[in-house]
Amino acid sequence: MQLLLSEILPILSTYQIVLGSASPRRQTLCRELGLDFILRKADIDEQFPAHIPAKDLAVYLAEAKAVHLEDTLSAQELLITADTVVVSEGIALAKPADYEEAQAMLESLSDAAHEVVTGVCILTKQHKVVFSDTTKVYFKTLSPNEIDFYIRHFEPYDKAGSYGIQEWIGMIGIEKIEGDYFNVMGLPMFKLYGALRKILLA
Repeated sequence: MQLLLSEILPILSTYQIVLGSASPRRQTLCRELGLDFILRKADIDEQFPAHIPAKDLAVYLAEAKAVHLEDTLSAQELLITADTVVVSEGIALAKPADYEEAQAMLESLSDAAHEVVTGVCILTKQHKVVFSDTTKVYFKTLSPNEIDFYIRHFEPYDKAGSYGIQEWIGMIGIEKIEGDYFNVMGLPMFKLYGALRKILLA
């Protein structure tokens, strides 16, 4: 954090940061990084061309959100957009529409490994940086009662793959991860910080 305060924040203070996300988890992570931001939601159609591989979808959607908001940016604004996709056996798992979809997704993730891919786009009038990060997540065998308890008490209908790693299901069900924990929450903080340094200290 000292490096952030001494190197980045004085430069970053010349920008108004715009977070193009309604995700409370991304908002929390950005605050914890020390960023002061305003929100500007990108309402886009999250349909995508069928030829895009599941692992590339997060970057595609993050960039689409940035393009959607590009015309709203002033010269003093820096936009951050992101999208997170859960990829299981080559298939992208979206947000569940109801209990049955959430149940089916969690059953498919049980006793298996999957990947969480978050794409990020940072945009100013002078710069555009697009990147992604991937974390591998290993679930234990989830019992029907555990799945039912989680869905009924936490209602993970706003989460890709039907779960939040920071919630109860992550505490009792995830055996290990390979990669950035925060990436699974919705933002790869290590890479985000590095990208901001690269842009602002160039």
